[in-house]
Amino acid sequence: MANELTLSNLSPAQPRKNRKRVGRGPGSGNGRYSGRGIKGQKSRSGSHMMRAGFEGGQMPIYMRVPKLRGNTSKDAMPVGPFRTYQQPVNVRDLEQFDNGTDVTLELLKQHGLITRTSVDVKILGDGELTKKLTVSAHAASGSARIKIEAAGGSIALLREPKVKKKAVRKVKPVAADVDDAPEVEAVAEVEAATPETEEAGN
Repeated sequence: MANELTLSNLSPAQPRKNRKRVGRGPGSGNGRYSGRGIKGQKSRSGSHMMRAGFEGGQMPIYMRVPKLRGNTSKDAMPVGPFRTYQQPVNVRDLEQFDNGTDVTLELLKQHGLITRTSVDVKILGDGELTKKLTVSAHAASGSARIKIEAAGGSIALLREPKVKKKAVRKVKPVAADVDDAPEVEAVAEVEAATPETEEAGN
């Protein structure tokens, strides 16, 4: 039977690809230095296991660039849990509530608009609102406040906004002009010397 599978006609399903045999002499095509070049860190074993951002021991880029201090800056260090964050809720998301509803943080979480009540919530003005609602949040943008009040509702802030203190410049009193003093003294000296010259002429 011609189609019978035997050891004589057995062949692999995919053609066999020879593996790369390095360090087997110059005739192998990858002899002598085994494709790694001469010396250097990348010719050693384990040289490709360096961590991300490692630059060979020199000062890495994330340490060379300047950082802005504080917990609200995008370039602040340290980062992570020390950054401030607010959960945004647009006024278009409040359209699903009925007229006269008191929108609280618990109600927002119940409807899936926020994930946690322990994080501050800020109402933003994207979209339109036609329902009269009483919204409680930690902060609100100017456009959101206008749209909520235009629909007949109101917004109650759970935290009072921080008022920036304006620096008051102290005005120093204007001192007397120092250049006038020598002129006054010179006039006094001339007046004092005039009678003596007249007596001498007489």
